[in-house]
Amino acid sequence: MTALRMRARDFLTDGELADVRQRVTWKGVALIAHAWALIIGAIALVAWWPNPLTYVFAVAVIGSRQLGLAILMHDGAHGCLSADEKTNLALSQWFCAYPVFAETRAYRRYHLQHHARTQQEDDPDLVLSAPFPITKLSYRRKFIRDITGQTGYQQRKAQLLNALGPKDWPWRQRAAHFREKLGPQCLVNAAMFAALAAAGVWWAYPLLWLVPLLTWMMVITRIRNIAEHAVVPDSSDPLRNTRTTHANVLERLFIAPYYVNYHLEHHLLFYVPCYNLPKVHRLLSASRHAGRMEVQPGYAAVLRLATTKPNRDDRPGQVVSSVRRAQSGAAVDANQANGGF
Repeated sequence: MTALRMRARDFLTDGELADVRQRVTWKGVALIAHAWALIIGAIALVAWWPNPLTYVFAVAVIGSRQLGLAILMHDGAHGCLSADEKTNLALSQWFCAYPVFAETRAYRRYHLQHHARTQQEDDPDLVLSAPFPITKLSYRRKFIRDITGQTGYQQRKAQLLNALGPKDWPWRQRAAHFREKLGPQCLVNAAMFAALAAAGVWWAYPLLWLVPLLTWMMVITRIRNIAEHAVVPDSSDPLRNTRTTHANVLERLFIAPYYVNYHLEHHLLFYVPCYNLPKVHRLLSASRHAGRMEVQPGYAAVLRLATTKPNRDDRPGQVVSSVRRAQSGAAVDANQANGGF
């Protein structure tokens, strides 16, 4: 199957395209600063007022900003954080990708194939959307694995083993391979731990960085993957093989940061910075294409669509198959920095 091809000028005028294509460095920096300000603020809140409620709140906020950093890394992979490529790559790598154990250039190579072959047989992200719809029981099991850290642990374990290379390699070769794959990420995370220790809150690194990374970020990464491409109406139509999901204030805070919910607009014009996607959405919504666009009113609505399979069909063989697909998707995410944006 081959997806329909549509040009940018099929959607917007030359003037509108020139406007939404503008990449402004200070706006990219501002979004990165916003993510880190919320992370630091959440850590400060727990340090100042430690109790179960502030801790759970901080984990949810920090996990959402870790996803936010991955989203901004994704913008960097598209060259959208800055018009200057060196600045774009530096911002994407050191302030977005490395802190969450990702890498922009490897992600870019993989991710562009997803854009070229969206929802087709050779789409590398198809494994993330193909199993849906599933049963509510199946989603509940996935949610439990995500929130308890099982999914995150498996992803990071796969990433670590991949970085170490085959066991039969000499240790020098394995060490060099590890430095190439995860060296900068470990360096940045060591610096983060040192900074927190110097501030007298060393415990914040395991409890307020690693725990959100392994739990809440996994929960909302799965929700994001489902919202973007699962149970779409038409895999060959670029207006219907991906989805935009309206997000309220709470959803933007805890689930869908930095305009990631405007995924249909991103696929149509993937060189547009994320902060211009709402403008693209308004233009498309006022165009002749509005009626064809796959848009849902919120993430709860998407999850209802994705869990419409009757529970009686959730037989053991299907569960095993679903788990294997999920594990395959986890490996993709671990190696390719949460692919599927």
